[in-house]
Amino acid sequence: MPLDRQPAGLYAPVKYVLSLGGKRIRPVLLLMAYELYRNDTDSVLPTALGLETYHNYTLLHDDVMDRADVRRGRPTVHKVWNENAAILSGDSMLVLAYQLMAQAQPQHLKAVLDLFTETALEIGEGQQMDLEFETRDDVQEEEYIEMIRLKTSVLLACALKLGALQADAPEADAQLLYRFGEQLGLAFQLQDDLLDVYGDFQTFGKKIGGDILCNKKTYMLINALRKADGVQYMQLTEWLRREKYDPQEKIQAVTTLYDEIGVRPLAEAAINKYFEGALQSLDEVALPAERKQPLRALALSLLGRKN
Repeated sequence: MPLDRQPAGLYAPVKYVLSLGGKRIRPVLLLMAYELYRNDTDSVLPTALGLETYHNYTLLHDDVMDRADVRRGRPTVHKVWNENAAILSGDSMLVLAYQLMAQAQPQHLKAVLDLFTETALEIGEGQQMDLEFETRDDVQEEEYIEMIRLKTSVLLACALKLGALQADAPEADAQLLYRFGEQLGLAFQLQDDLLDVYGDFQTFGKKIGGDILCNKKTYMLINALRKADGVQYMQLTEWLRREKYDPQEKIQAVTTLYDEIGVRPLAEAAINKYFEGALQSLDEVALPAERKQPLRALALSLLGRKN
């Protein structure tokens, strides 16, 4: 990737954000899907790098919109530099991502660019839905699932299908791998919602109750509002409207309401449904089970499962 271009100030934030680490799950999924059919992964490395560059571009801009101070334990780009630098360097990351995608083999280039472009548009649509949810009190579960599908799941699905396409996998397999990633992404995001309330700080890696404190429209809150009786609804909406509060008191009070209303079992059932759907799609890919075992193991590890 040509990060030695000038002016250096434009590319320093790009180098910084790419150095922050992370699971690199999207390029890993792309390479694993490719290796289901072929072993010459060098030919798809530019696509994998392009996908990771694009993902980090979205994080950089998300941090500006969310006014986030920390990303992966380090100050965000707009805190190290400023918002203008974050926006401009992020724009350049998007261009760099397309430059890397354009290095796909000629016979696959149109399919790669078409899928990547559609995915990028969908992610923007999901982000806009999430922003609009902030000012709405009537968000429905179906809307929320569609938002996280667009904002989170489609990029995992895209990674898998990009790998399959470039390996000349059968179209049916490519579609099944896309579905596997889409369903896995939904399960993963719903589990993130659940862990924000019921997780352990040491294993979750971030403070518990953050979604509660900022009144984020999660699966948990949407269903709590939907299932609450009159008294519970009044108590819950009072906490949502209260401007001054003790953070721990609010987290405890809302969590207690979630327990009374019974949203945890609902969330766990939804996670299981999407996770089982993901595994079913993977099982239907027309390859021997042992060939698909690494992808199955990765899916299990992402959700902290053993089987």
